[in-house]
Amino acid sequence: MSDSQILTAAEIKNIIDTANAMADVAREVILPRFRSNSLVTENKSLDSFDPVTDADKVAEKVMISELQKRRPTDGVFGEEFGELNGESLYRWVLDPIDGTRAFISGAPTWGVLISLEKIGAGPIFGIIDQPYIGERFFGGLGMAEYKKHDESIKLKTSGVEEIENAILLSTFPEIGTENDRSAFERISENAKLTRYGLDCYGYALVAMGTADLVIEAGLSIYDIQAPACVIEAAGGIVTDWDGKPVSNGGRIIAASNKKLHKNALEQLNS
Repeated sequence: MSDSQILTAAEIKNIIDTANAMADVAREVILPRFRSNSLVTENKSLDSFDPVTDADKVAEKVMISELQKRRPTDGVFGEEFGELNGESLYRWVLDPIDGTRAFISGAPTWGVLISLEKIGAGPIFGIIDQPYIGERFFGGLGMAEYKKHDESIKLKTSGVEEIENAILLSTFPEIGTENDRSAFERISENAKLTRYGLDCYGYALVAMGTADLVIEAGLSIYDIQAPACVIEAAGGIVTDWDGKPVSNGGRIIAASNKKLHKNALEQLNS
C-alpha cells in the first residue's frame, strides 16, 4: 500500500503545502542573486572546483526555517548544513541549488530539490523547482504534475523503448570512473541524441516526456531523491546501474519506461 493511501487527505495536503512553501521561500532569496555581480562564490574542494554560493546557503536556511514553523518534528538533511534530527517518522532532503556551476554561469538549468522520505522506507514525495523559468514539477502522494503560473499539466514519460530512438542526458561527459565512462559511451554511441549539462532539469524533461534517459555517476542523496519521485510518479523508473533502489545516490539510470530501462541496463553492463 502506498503512502498516499495510508496518509489522510489532510496529511497529504499538509506535506504538499509545506513543500510548496519551502520552494517559495527559496525562490525569494535565490532569484535576486541569480546573474548578480554581487553573488559570493566559494570552492568547497581542495583538489577540484566544487562551488557553493551565498544563494545556496541562504536558501537552505530559509527552507529549514519554513519547515520548522510548519512541521517542527520532522528531520532534515541538506547539502550545505547536513543533518538535523527530528522526532517524527519523516525526514526532508534538500538541495537548495542543484547545478551550482550552471547557476554561477547564468544558465537556467539549475533547480531547487525538495523531497520527503519516510525513514526506513525511502522517498515518498519530491519537487523539482526552476525559479527563473517559473516551473515546478511534483511527484508522489498521488501527484505527477507540472505547474507554471496558472498552467498545470499531468506529467507523463515517453513511450520510447529502444536506445536508438532515445534522447540521453547527463550532467558531465567525464562521467564517473574510466569504466563508468566506457559503459556510458556504449549507450551514447547508440542513442539518437546525447546532451550534457542540464543537472536536475534533465530529470524534469524525462518526467515531461521530452527526453528519455538520464545516466550519471557519483550522485548524492540530495541529488536524486526528488528527481526520482517526479520521474517515477510520471511513469518512469529510476535505479542504480545494477537495477537496485537508488534513494541514497551513486550511479543512476533514470528511464522513461521499463523496456528502455532494461535495454539501457543491458548495454551498461555488457
